[in-house]
Amino acid sequence: MPDLPTPKDAAEAALFSECWDAVLSYADLCTSGSTTANQLAREAFALGIREAHAVESGTARGGGRRSSRLPRIPLLLTAVRATAAAWEAQGQGHKLDPDLRLWLNSDKAARYVGPPLSRPIALRGLRDMQEPDAALLWLAEVEALPLQAVVRRHGLDQSAAVEELNEVRGLFRDRCHRNHLDTPMDAECRSYVRLLDAVTRSPAADTPPDLSRHLATCVECAEAAACLRLHGGGLPAALAQGVIGWGGLAYLERRRRAAEVRLGGGSPAAPDPEGAAARAAANKARVRRNGLLVTAVLVSGLALAVSMMPGDSGGDSLAKAGPTDSSPVAGPGARVPSDAPASSAAPSSTAPKRSAGGSPTKGTADHAKPDPEPQGTSSATAGAGDGTEDAACEVQYDLVNQWPDGFQATVTVTTAHALDAWQVAWSFRDGQRVDQMWDASLAQDGSRVSATAADYNRTVAANGTLTFGFLASWQGKNTAPYAFTLNGQACTGK
Repeated sequence: MPDLPTPKDAAEAALFSECWDAVLSYADLCTSGSTTANQLAREAFALGIREAHAVESGTARGGGRRSSRLPRIPLLLTAVRATAAAWEAQGQGHKLDPDLRLWLNSDKAARYVGPPLSRPIALRGLRDMQEPDAALLWLAEVEALPLQAVVRRHGLDQSAAVEELNEVRGLFRDRCHRNHLDTPMDAECRSYVRLLDAVTRSPAADTPPDLSRHLATCVECAEAAACLRLHGGGLPAALAQGVIGWGGLAYLERRRRAAEVRLGGGSPAAPDPEGAAARAAANKARVRRNGLLVTAVLVSGLALAVSMMPGDSGGDSLAKAGPTDSSPVAGPGARVPSDAPASSAAPSSTAPKRSAGGSPTKGTADHAKPDPEPQGTSSATAGAGDGTEDAACEVQYDLVNQWPDGFQATVTVTTAHALDAWQVAWSFRDGQRVDQMWDASLAQDGSRVSATAADYNRTVAANGTLTFGFLASWQGKNTAPYAFTLNGQACTGK
């Protein structure tokens, strides 16, 4: 195993640290364990740094002429891909992710190392830019670093950071458009070149039906459309998939999550008073719910104690008020009472009771109103479990991105209890198939999918969250999954 290169100075040492984090993150996606990921990352890092130094020294000897090359981080990520391909060719493919091995032996992988004019548009467009511009674009769009930090690193005017990034996006679009024109294509693709350019220039332009059908069947034109369309938030995915190849979307999600961790949950570049107000309101509602929960438990316990006292003042007085449910008033799954008005047969006690149907009612002494969204209900997005009161987990299902035959989603589960290991399962309604998963191990049997914890995230604290993401395919419909469980227990929707 090669040793990591030695940085020449403090600036390069800081750059190495940042690059190593990115390389290890992608190497972990490409392999089946942390030890193998570290080995792949070290070999790829050494290879990529040698290539970068060779290009830099060649540029210096050539009198300042700039050769076509990628910025440092995407260059190292392509070195990971090249090292993985070398492992496969040398009989060490068993160390790699099985899906990556299939990809490496397909025509898709051959495009990234084949004739230059046949390579992905994003890869060619990024190579054709000046390295500082290309690095700014990659750091801001793919690595998800704050724009102010990126422009500060490049010595640019921070007051014009947004304008600078927009200008670089425009340069990238121009390079991609030129490369698309140079790409060998058949007559049908050539007939759509001008229309594609015009449609992608305006965010309000509608895609004609014939062009839409063509983009759904032509990979090269669809890639070009993603690079040329700078509006709508698809540029990061176009860059990641076009430069990295396999696992590009998964890497993009990981880098965004890493950026949020480094920034303490994601600090915006500019003040966000509306977001701050929303967070303050959410915190206030949470405190109010907790207060109501404590009050409900205390009052219910007091009522239960009174009903068990000897004599006629306890049980008889409650019996006269009407029939009650045989289940305990306050139990392990006690929650905030519902906002539904109490029925005429309800007792005058302040303790919350349960109707025959099992839904909670609120006593007359409950003056404070709980949060409008009752706990334990399944959201339309999550399509989660059975909504029972005793559910020890809440799930949030987010559809991150969707295209004609596939989509990307994340699942976030909040557990009420500490976990030493976990497995989340759910069912699809429309025959969706999960192709790739990160931060969990995948298993699918028919419509039922299960995600099992990885070695590094199997432990979750009480009231903590676990998150993983996946890529999947769909046809016809792509409705949200349902029947989420955590270690076999049903979860409710957030």
